[in-house]
Amino acid sequence: MAPHLQDEVHRESVEDPEAFWSKQAAKLHWHKNPSKALEQSTKTLPGGITHPHWKWFPDGEISTSYNCIDRHVVAGNGDNLAIVWESPVSGNKKKYTYKELLHEVETLAGVLREEGVRKGDVVLIYMPMIPAALFAMLAITRLGAIHAVVFGGFSPPSLAQRMEASEPKIIMTASCGIEGAKGPVGYQSLIRKAVDKSSFKPHRVIVWQRDQLRWDPINKEDGERNWSRLVKSARNRGLKADAVPIRSDEAIYIIYTSGTTGLPKGVVRQAAGHAVGLNLSIRFLFGIRGPGDVIFTASDIGWVVGHSYIVYAPLLAGATTILFEGKPVGTPDAGIFWRTIETYKVNALFTAPTALRAIKRDDPDNDFIGEVGRRGGLKSLRTLFLAGERSEPSIVQKYQHLLEKYGAEDASVVDNWWSSESGSPISGLAQFAAAGKENALIKGHKPLRIKPGAAGKPMPGFDVRVVDDEGSVVEDGKMGNIVLGVPLAPTALTTLWKDEERFYRGYLKRFHGKWLDTGDAGMIDEDGYVHVMSRADDIINVAAHRFSTGAIEQAISSHPDIGECCVVGVPDAMKGMLPFAFVSLATHDHPHDAVPADSLFKEVNREVRDHIGAIAGLGGMIQGAKMIPKTRSGKTLRRVLRELVENAVHGDFDKEVAVPTTIEDIEVVSVARQKIREYFEHKGKELHRSTESRAKL
Repeated sequence: MAPHLQDEVHRESVEDPEAFWSKQAAKLHWHKNPSKALEQSTKTLPGGITHPHWKWFPDGEISTSYNCIDRHVVAGNGDNLAIVWESPVSGNKKKYTYKELLHEVETLAGVLREEGVRKGDVVLIYMPMIPAALFAMLAITRLGAIHAVVFGGFSPPSLAQRMEASEPKIIMTASCGIEGAKGPVGYQSLIRKAVDKSSFKPHRVIVWQRDQLRWDPINKEDGERNWSRLVKSARNRGLKADAVPIRSDEAIYIIYTSGTTGLPKGVVRQAAGHAVGLNLSIRFLFGIRGPGDVIFTASDIGWVVGHSYIVYAPLLAGATTILFEGKPVGTPDAGIFWRTIETYKVNALFTAPTALRAIKRDDPDNDFIGEVGRRGGLKSLRTLFLAGERSEPSIVQKYQHLLEKYGAEDASVVDNWWSSESGSPISGLAQFAAAGKENALIKGHKPLRIKPGAAGKPMPGFDVRVVDDEGSVVEDGKMGNIVLGVPLAPTALTTLWKDEERFYRGYLKRFHGKWLDTGDAGMIDEDGYVHVMSRADDIINVAAHRFSTGAIEQAISSHPDIGECCVVGVPDAMKGMLPFAFVSLATHDHPHDAVPADSLFKEVNREVRDHIGAIAGLGGMIQGAKMIPKTRSGKTLRRVLRELVENAVHGDFDKEVAVPTTIEDIEVVSVARQKIREYFEHKGKELHRSTESRAKL
């Protein structure tokens, strides 16, 4: 049997990267064409340690801002819709064509240049999900400067930490963000406290005033400026800035990701590889073909998903991107995603499994999706993409069924796996294939079949392997460390911001530079599908058997009464560790008891034993609503629950645990702590009664 087109494209990309990526590069506008696609070398660290290094399109010059905007206007597509702002939390909507976007960006770039921003300077963005945030990213890029976007709402210490690390010349911010039903959250005190706390002081703080809550007063003496007034003045004077090309290997942005030491890591994205790789991925994986297509990425520009698939990739393709300010539930209800798809005829929705679980919880009878579907509102949808955390098979199967039931008969639910470091999906299922052989998309090839629970197959440029702790590739179907061969695909990092040694130690040292360690654990099955089961440090050793939390969670979530679950390891004197589950039930009226009914525990344990084996039986289970902590990007904070359980085992219920600043809702930790206390106190009383009974006998 001939290989599937996705497999063939991937093979070409890793076996002959020079030819493959040169063809992809030709699809963009270059201010100076590169003479080759790839240059490989080594870097030497203090102490004489060497490690692999690589550059993509090393002698080329490019402007991402030009490729995202000017290129489409020059091609006659300036009247096409570029950005749709949908803000249910503020009641606002706005549309921008590519011509209008160009006008906004070149004017703001002129303002920033007047304020002293030059090529190579860093500008920090601390913004809510409003159009001005996108204008800022593109204007900074237009000047050849580097943006560092920090999620709006981060605490002053976290913001100060990123200021000290990136040393921004300017901070661009807004007067407030809007947290759903909680209303506006003022940024004024957050920014000022961060500036006071940071040893590095920015030259300017430029503030976008929102009607919901004003920044008052704006202190000019401290370098604060009114964004709108600066732009108005620039327009009156006809001030604009042309696109400034930069070398291919120069940075376009820094994005900070959490580090094991607590200090954030500044992932650096290089200009040319970023543009070429995203231009391929938006077509190849996401099936967004260009003008007329619409993608709705329900994320935030503070995360890598927002950088790549709200801003850059859709605009590189000349498509329409939905900028959404709100949440999947509560703003105003669990039907907002489906109505947005209907209103703007969305072709691809990209969100996290957490969002779908929240919708499922608030709309258990599927009334909202049913209402939109019966009106024919989902017919435009071709693909529902999931990423950000593992998508359990039950959530994939459920929404595949719902889409088919309510009018999106040809739509697919596609899981994909990636990270801040990779910049684009490492694995997934290609919806249309641009093999690099032709300028047009190759049609007539059906995507690979979906395997619920798998994150698809490797994407172009990513050589994905599973190895043991010594770095040897394991056989298909066997759990191990997921690693990547070097060089990585063009969108991926090649270093950390001003910290080459940390890049080596964090990613290359473990496997001596042969493989880059992703920090994830999983397997590749006999068909070549990648199964990402958990973070490597979430592997539980039960009596010398290694189990991933993801595999156990998958088994638990197959029970029809379980809406959401999280598994951590709990210390056990006999087996070393035992799996311990936190579950939320799929019901509006959630039981208040932390201890589940014996019948439910037995049924869930049976699922675990049937799916994995008797050795993986649960050591305990706590039930409760709103007790599983998550980051704002939807990742489950297993480590927090693991620390709480380990403390409880030793009777220390009140001991503080390290909670990252990225947590969505800090109150969830208090709920979890109380549930754990109730559970262990109940079990203690149960054990005491059992001991008394045996004594009487």
